[in-house]
Amino acid sequence: MATKDSPSAAHETQRPDQRRILSIDATIWGITAGILAGIGLFAATNILVLRGGQQVGKHLGLLRNYFPGYSVTFLGSLVGFFWAFLVGFVVTWMFVRIYNAVAQLRGRKAR
Repeated sequence: MATKDSPSAAHETQRPDQRRILSIDATIWGITAGILAGIGLFAATNILVLRGGQQVGKHLGLLRNYFPGYSVTFLGSLVGFFWAFLVGFVVTWMFVRIYNAVAQLRGRKAR
């Protein structure tokens, strides 16, 4: 059983219409997603470069159509990291901003 001072006691006494709306920090989520996307493309490119072969990264190389300067080389993996970071950041930042706006609207309607 929860005591009066414990966090769960405060949660138990709240009515459903008194819940707080969770606002997510879009910048932090964007940076995190950007880093993960950048590392993913960097790693995928360099794994293919290390494997070698006649046609290194034939399909991954198609990203040069969307990421100027990208190629399936070590230098290209650095360029790809930048572009993947940028795309991951922007898409996640926009998604979180939309989420926060919808959550705020739903919070106002519940009052």
